[in-house]
Amino acid sequence: MVKTELIKRSPLRILERSIQGGLGKGNIGVFASRKGVGKTACLVHVATDKLFQDKAVIHVSYSGRVDYIINWYEDIFKEIAKKRQLEYAVDVHDEIIKNRVIMNFRQDGARTDYVLSSLEAMIVHGKYTAEIIIFDGYDFSGSTRDDFHKIREFAKKLGMEVWFSASLKGEDPLIDEKGVPFILQSFLDDIDVLITLGYKDEHIGLNLIKNFNQQAPGVLPLKLDPNTLLIAE
Repeated sequence: MVKTELIKRSPLRILERSIQGGLGKGNIGVFASRKGVGKTACLVHVATDKLFQDKAVIHVSYSGRVDYIINWYEDIFKEIAKKRQLEYAVDVHDEIIKNRVIMNFRQDGARTDYVLSSLEAMIVHGKYTAEIIIFDGYDFSGSTRDDFHKIREFAKKLGMEVWFSASLKGEDPLIDEKGVPFILQSFLDDIDVLITLGYKDEHIGLNLIKNFNQQAPGVLPLKLDPNTLLIAE
């Protein structure tokens, strides 16, 4: 399969149709689940799809290990290339990684203002025309509503599409009767799209909890394969 056909047939087109044609510039989306369920896989799959479209990506990691994130990209790319029988996979790989930058911070050591100024320096002054920023490993329990709002204002100012992962910790229940994780309730006004992940039968289901100002359909016609960690129909 050639790259253009792979983009067209990606299950992420289904996700886009489910959220008003896509997250869009200046908006924030969040994948939330317990640790190890597939949040990072979803973020990397979304980012890789952008890379296939020749769009630049900035991946902000709070994990403390850049090699860990690079391995995620390598594994997701290999699975997509194998499943879709991508032609000239090595050449495509070498082409798209030129449009990816990974930045690493410690959330307890880097204030939000510093992270945003670093991003702005790269995007504006460094003329790195990224269209999407991934925030992986962001600790919402260690953040404030004001900090998160600064990120939203930054996204709107620069016209960036922004995706987060949110780790749900502790004893059940972790979500309210509407499906909103308790840890995200104070941030909900600044979140445009909220998707939770959970095990269902032999796969991981994706549930659309917030869909801008539209009614959310709940269960999406998508799943995360626990073996390949790819989003699939």
